[in-house]
Parts: sequence; structure tokens; C-alpha cells
Amino acid sequence: MSEFTVKGGKALRRGYTTGSCATAAAAAAAEMLLSGQGVQRVSITLPDGTWMTFVPEDIELDAESASCAIVKDAGDDPDVTDGMKIFARCHRTAEGIVLAGGEGVGTVTADGLSVPKGEAAINPTPRRMISENLKRICAAHGYTSGLRVEISAPGGDKIALRTFNPRLGIEGGISILGTTGIVEPMSKQALIDTNKLLI
Repeated sequence: MSEFTVKGGKALRRGYTTGSCATAAAAAAAEMLLSGQGVQRVSITLPDGTWMTFVPEDIELDAESASCAIVKDAGDDPDVTDGMKIFARCHRTAEGIVLAGGEGVGTVTADGLSVPKGEAAINPTPRRMISENLKRICAAHGYTSGLRVEISAPGGDKIALRTFNPRLGIEGGISILGTTGIVEPMSKQALIDTNKLLI
């Protein structure tokens, strides 16, 4: 996949979604927890099977949990979440992959959205990406118990006020989004035109 796309005769750099960032942070945290060692890079698979590599930051590792952040890079898309740190903290559990929302991740408060009312605003594709990548890492380590992963986005409560979340019934933070894992950049004029239609 090319790093750039052409829109209106201009080469624009692609970015990656908050869903990809959350998946990469979760994968790195799981790898550290199960290996007992820090990681300098982490690779994840996107929904189309493409591999993407990220560099974790703010690494914390102890006997009970592992945590790190991935910096959101929206490419040339005018995205309010660009530059945010998306964190994941991973703990061992008895079974299954349990996903929770932490600081700065919104909560769904309305019916009719893709995530049930009362749950963290982590959309279905990122949920699936996180689960599939964590299962792959568990298998690689021969680990057959479970993991609990909390996704957080410090400052997300303020950033969310600049999004459509309050109108959609998502409160307290941003949504973890993405259907492909990749951000296809819009021109600034296209974004303005889209906002006019939604207002």
C-alpha cells in the first residue's frame, strides 16, 4: 500500500486510525506482559491482512501489567485526534479477551449506534482487530488464559467536544474508530463541505 494518495491533483499522505493505534498499543502491551520484556516496535495486521508497524512510547512494565502508548498520526487529514496518545494497559485474566474503555474514551449513551448503550465507544472493527491480534500473540507465547485490555486517550474528553460525539450520544471522550485501519486524507475544503451537510 502506498503511503500517499492523490486528491485534487495533490499527493496527500495517508495516516492510521485510532482503531489501529489502540490495536498496536494493545498488541505491544500484551507482548510485553507475556514476554516480560519491553518492545521497541510492534506489528499488527489490518482488516485486509496488511501488516503495519508502530513504535510504542511511555512503556510501563511490571509483574502485574504492561502499558504503552501509540501516537496518532492522521497523515494529511485534518483530524482533531492527530498527535494524541492512545494507551493500552494489559492484565492477565482467567479466560477470554476483555476490552474496556478508560480515561478519554467515550461511553455510548444512546440506542441505535454500532456499539450497545453503556459500553465504551470502541467500534466493531477496532474491537475485532484488537481481539485477533491479541489472540495471535497469545498463541505465539503458548498462553491459554485470558487478557483484559483497557484503552485510554488522555485529553479525549476535551477533544471529543470538537467532534460529533456529543450529538451522536457518545459522552466523556473520543471514539476508537476505523473500518480499514487507514486514514484516507480529505482536503480541507472537503471537510468543510462535509461539516456543512452535518450541521
